[in-house]
Amino acid sequence: MKKLIQGIVDFQTKLTKEKQTLFSKLAKEQQPDALMIACADSRVVPNLFASTDPGDLFVVRNVGNLVPSSDKNDQETSVGAALEFSLLSLNVSDIIICGHSECGAMQALLDDLESLSPSHLKSWLQYGLPSLEEYQKGLSLDPSLSPLNQLSQINVLKQIEHLSHYPDVCKRLESQTLRLHGWWFDIAAPQVYSYEEEWNKFVPIDEAEATRLFARLP
Repeated sequence: MKKLIQGIVDFQTKLTKEKQTLFSKLAKEQQPDALMIACADSRVVPNLFASTDPGDLFVVRNVGNLVPSSDKNDQETSVGAALEFSLLSLNVSDIIICGHSECGAMQALLDDLESLSPSHLKSWLQYGLPSLEEYQKGLSLDPSLSPLNQLSQINVLKQIEHLSHYPDVCKRLESQTLRLHGWWFDIAAPQVYSYEEEWNKFVPIDEAEATRLFARLP
């Protein structure tokens, strides 16, 4: 806590006039470019690796960057609420699912959820079981990775699939006013990868990949 408190003091003392103006503007409205659904892992900091400013990114973080079922009978509503708000109120045009290496949620799936005592965590991780099933069937985007990281990459694609079943997402996809992206962050590198459907693999977002991604944007 001492580091966090000192960080707040440092933020206040080092705040530039430019940043003060930005926050004054943001106090009136927000117009983020994208929604990112990322893992709650403390090592994953989207605003750092994407070099974004306040107001650029609407972020939802949870254990395992999971997207629950779109079934209205499902009791989990926080991700659905964020989706509705980002699409209907903020009108974002891009949604990113961002997984990462060495993910504790994916390790728990590999270790067998049944070994966990009944808990909120066990209940939540059920949403990752479809990803585990794909891995157990032999799906792999990069066999050179550890089983844990192979599952983590598969999970990104599975959560995009879950995401595409939400009615508001479906409508925007059909009207071609929304794009879905799969990213994966290698903590040790550190390097962000983007899923390329044509090659069925995640590739580093370097200058060449950035050029490909830019070409798809309006």
